[in-house]
Amino acid sequence: MLELTPAQTRQYIDAESTLRAWRDAKKASAEVRGSMFWRTLGGRRYLIRVATTGAQTSLGVESSELQDNFVRFMQRKEAATARLKSLTEALSQHQRSNRALRVGRAPRLLIDTLNRLEQAGLSQHFMVVGTHALYAYESACGVRVEDGATATRDIDLLLDTRKYLSFVTTMERLDTSMLAVLQKVDKTFELRSDQLYTAVNSEGFEIDIVRRAAKADDPHPLRVSKFEEDFWAVQISTGSNLLDGGHFEQAVVATSGHMATMRVPAPMNFVRVKKKLATMRTRDPLKARKDALQARVVEQLIQTYALGEGVI
Repeated sequence: MLELTPAQTRQYIDAESTLRAWRDAKKASAEVRGSMFWRTLGGRRYLIRVATTGAQTSLGVESSELQDNFVRFMQRKEAATARLKSLTEALSQHQRSNRALRVGRAPRLLIDTLNRLEQAGLSQHFMVVGTHALYAYESACGVRVEDGATATRDIDLLLDTRKYLSFVTTMERLDTSMLAVLQKVDKTFELRSDQLYTAVNSEGFEIDIVRRAAKADDPHPLRVSKFEEDFWAVQISTGSNLLDGGHFEQAVVATSGHMATMRVPAPMNFVRVKKKLATMRTRDPLKARKDALQARVVEQLIQTYALGEGVI
């Protein structure tokens, strides 16, 4: 296990802080999307709200209250826009510094996937539960764990079926398939015909969508959207344990310097699940050894760096 240098640590702390501020600014900017203007009809002035879709809604005849609302909205919009622009520029600078100082080592595809899910409003419905979760744990501790623990060519995304109605609502609003969301990251992603919970790109990198074992009120089988060509989430025996043990969020940096916030299982819960998998007789021996290694690594991070304090 190798600790980051002081320069790398300082850069990561500053970059993480900027990423958090940028996310808050983006949320604040979204709250004042669209515009307002005054329109005169029949000798009266009406305040019109314009949605991002172009739809217009009258808020009523001009009054002192509506005048105040208009001024406050425009001031908030101007301030939010300026803040987001400034933080976007700062984030771009941190990306360059991250790359120059070799702060991150996560695959760029992982970071792009996480950012695409967040942009689509889907990030809170998934956790990264496989090997890639180690990037979040090591980032929180300012270290790099051994390469053998992080080597993988697939991302495991656990769909939280406890909030399935909210997920469905979001997918209906997007009016697109989950596969199409991922194709915004890499257009070469296609579903495997023999394994419909897996998409693979032209370089052999895979993304799996998994779920907990179906309970009484869970839909089963589960296609993640109404579109015919889309993922069918596969049940995993550890799904409930991973979901019910809480989650942990951490900024992760790619080799390119780009950043994203990753949502993963609570560290101690990750250890428990990996230990259980490592001792299952039906587990592939190669995977079992890797499970045991990852459990040891994360347990060491917990003991040495108090990883996981403040887990949600």
